[in-house]
Amino acid sequence: MNTVSDRITTYLSQPDINDSQKSALKFLNSNHTFAESTSSLAESLDKARLKRDRLRDSLAASHSNIQQLKSEQAEHASSRLDSAQDLSLLRHSLIDELSSLSAQLVSDHLQSEDPPTLLEDVETLHRNLKEQESVKAYVQVIHRALQLSEAAASEIWPGRPISVSQYRSLQALVAATKQTCSKVADVTGQSNVSVGLVSFLEETQRKAWSSMKGVLFSALLAASENLHWPMPVDYAAATPEHRKAFEDAFRLLLDFQDMWVPSRSYRDLRLYGDTISGEKLHPDEDEHLHKDGLYPIQALVQPVSQRFKYHFEGSRQTNQLDKPEWYFTHVLNVVHEHRVFFDDIIQRLLSSTKFSYVDAWREFTYNLLPFLSRHVKRSAASLLSHPPLLAHTIYQALAFDASLREDGFSLSGTVSGRHSGDAEWQGISEAILGRKEWFDRWMEGEKTFALEQYYEILGAADAWIIADDAAESEDAASPENDTHPTVSARQLKALVEQVTDRYSPLPNFTQRTRFLINVQLPLLESYHGRISSSLDAFESLSSSFVRAVPGALGASPGGDAKNRGRLTAGVEGIMRLCKALVSARYISTAMESWGEDLFFLELWTEINHKASLRARAETHPSLPDPIGSSEDVPDGTIFEELVQQYDKLITRAEDMIVQQVYAEVETAWKTHFGSQANNATPHPDMAISPTLLPALSILSSHLSALRRTLQRATVNPIYRRIASRLSTHILQRAVLYRRPHEVDDAERRALHRESELWVETCRLALPDAGERVEVPWRRLVQAGRILGADDAAWAQILQLAFDDRNESVGGEWEPRIAGVLGGADLSREEVRMITRTRADCAL
Repeated sequence: MNTVSDRITTYLSQPDINDSQKSALKFLNSNHTFAESTSSLAESLDKARLKRDRLRDSLAASHSNIQQLKSEQAEHASSRLDSAQDLSLLRHSLIDELSSLSAQLVSDHLQSEDPPTLLEDVETLHRNLKEQESVKAYVQVIHRALQLSEAAASEIWPGRPISVSQYRSLQALVAATKQTCSKVADVTGQSNVSVGLVSFLEETQRKAWSSMKGVLFSALLAASENLHWPMPVDYAAATPEHRKAFEDAFRLLLDFQDMWVPSRSYRDLRLYGDTISGEKLHPDEDEHLHKDGLYPIQALVQPVSQRFKYHFEGSRQTNQLDKPEWYFTHVLNVVHEHRVFFDDIIQRLLSSTKFSYVDAWREFTYNLLPFLSRHVKRSAASLLSHPPLLAHTIYQALAFDASLREDGFSLSGTVSGRHSGDAEWQGISEAILGRKEWFDRWMEGEKTFALEQYYEILGAADAWIIADDAAESEDAASPENDTHPTVSARQLKALVEQVTDRYSPLPNFTQRTRFLINVQLPLLESYHGRISSSLDAFESLSSSFVRAVPGALGASPGGDAKNRGRLTAGVEGIMRLCKALVSARYISTAMESWGEDLFFLELWTEINHKASLRARAETHPSLPDPIGSSEDVPDGTIFEELVQQYDKLITRAEDMIVQQVYAEVETAWKTHFGSQANNATPHPDMAISPTLLPALSILSSHLSALRRTLQRATVNPIYRRIASRLSTHILQRAVLYRRPHEVDDAERRALHRESELWVETCRLALPDAGERVEVPWRRLVQAGRILGADDAAWAQILQLAFDDRNESVGGEWEPRIAGVLGGADLSREEVRMITRTRADCAL
């Protein structure tokens, strides 16, 4: 858009001749045609000339006006410019004056030594005045509160009606101040702002109530001194005046306590003929009041607490850290000495009040526990660097808790128990065990002590000696278990049971689980590893490769190889395996018994039902997998996994015993068998071949050692396995694998005698086995009888074995051959093979 100056410039410029001519030509073309006459054109020309003349006159007038307006505007602009310059000078002058005034208001005494300005003095005085007014208000409130507190305590006096008017005034003052100070949060916008004045007034109010209570406490204690309290009270021997004074003071404290809490049944309370309003002083603080119990019993506990401090918190000889049983016994004696007094007298006084639900003796016992708990905490803090003393203190605390529970103490029937829903009493031991760092320190000390005893057991010279004295073995007297354990196994069992006794009184299942995992299971795991490593070492030393190759697997030449041979060969080697076997079996049997114990059954059930305990058990390799259900009854026992691990050790030891005995007997028999094949035919009248005696002697000595060492239930299967392997081996090598007609008369009679000798040797070594000794040798004995048969028996055997016409039908082969051989353990094909080995067999 064009501005005013642009339009003025346009108007003042000279007209353009070309534009005028174009405009005129356009006008003529649009208004006149060739057909029109010249007269109309002349008329238009005249009109144009008239218009031109008017415009020239108008233009001349406009030029005249423009010059006049330009002169007027120039004069007006000049006057305006002068006014603007004057105003600018005035503005700078005002700025200078304002700066000067501001400089006079700002203090510069920090940069110089000039005194403060007058304005600063006025502001300082005004600020101090406000602070003094605030302090005055605070002091007035505090002064008033202290006055009311003292007045409230002075209103309480034994023998006079209880008045609480001053205390009510103090209560109103505290409430009003609290309400006023609550507006601070609204002003500051911070919801967590706390005013120290409110805390001070609330504490003053509590102290005022305590002072009022203390006056009545003193009255009750004065009356109880006439009954020789805190000594055992003979209430019947007291004078009627002393008994009445005690009962009045006791009831007065109960009535005073009743004023604290709301009670719909006690709207009017009469004391000494006067009436106290049933309106309660603290209707919203019932729980705070009852955390310490009944006022009268609190008062009676004070002298007991003072005597406790005198004996156990001072410089007397009775205050010893290593004698916690002294102060625990002292408190137990106090509880027992005053039980009759509280059950009979105090309970009767409570029965007529609103506190009739309180068990007087339990309430008294509960009020004795706080000072005992404080003393235990202080003692425990000093004992952390002495694990044995800390453990002793904890055991005494657990024993104290158990004694109180046995006497019938619980939170049921106490004021605290009523307001906590009759929760279970945690015990004095919780003062120590409830702090994780203290419990961990105790558990670590117990673990260290248990491991020291464990290593001492294994390091003893007689650790692996089998204890055969019935006096030292608990299981020796049992007819079902005649195991003679090693000394280390028996002592380990006693150690594990000792650990169980140490932590079984713990009330918390989490603590029991931690003790089981961190202290008890490592002992059993370590013993398992020790037995397993000993079996590994035995296998390495007894390996034929080690014996045959000098230097192999740590073998050394010369006498060391002989020493190793003595360690693993013969009865000595078998006894080493038996020690490992009986040790593992003894501990396995003990764990099976422990698992059925009520303590471990409850612990395993709790582990399965609680997720936190279940998580601990799942990460431990020596515990079974929990079922993870709070409803199902868990199967198995807590030691089931360890029992299985020990059973694998037992099986391994039995396998090694069987292999060791078999290998030694088989080696000796090979020598005999080889000599029989290389030497001349044995003499028919010789009862026993001299080369067979070593094998029989080895077998007899091993079986005798096993019978003396192991229980019958273990020896029998081991013997059957050894005898079965030997019988099968001898039968195959000496009889079944022989060529037809290879065995002559002398050899067959010798084999017959030898088969009977094996059985007789075993019968002599195992006299208690009876006829069961022959069972694993039956095949060999029957083969020997075939070889040794003569005349009619031999003919009958041939007929039964080879005559198909006489082949028995319906299972009659076995009874007929049994009638000849004394058994039918050999198949008919095997009987044929054996008969063909005889030189006199023509078939």
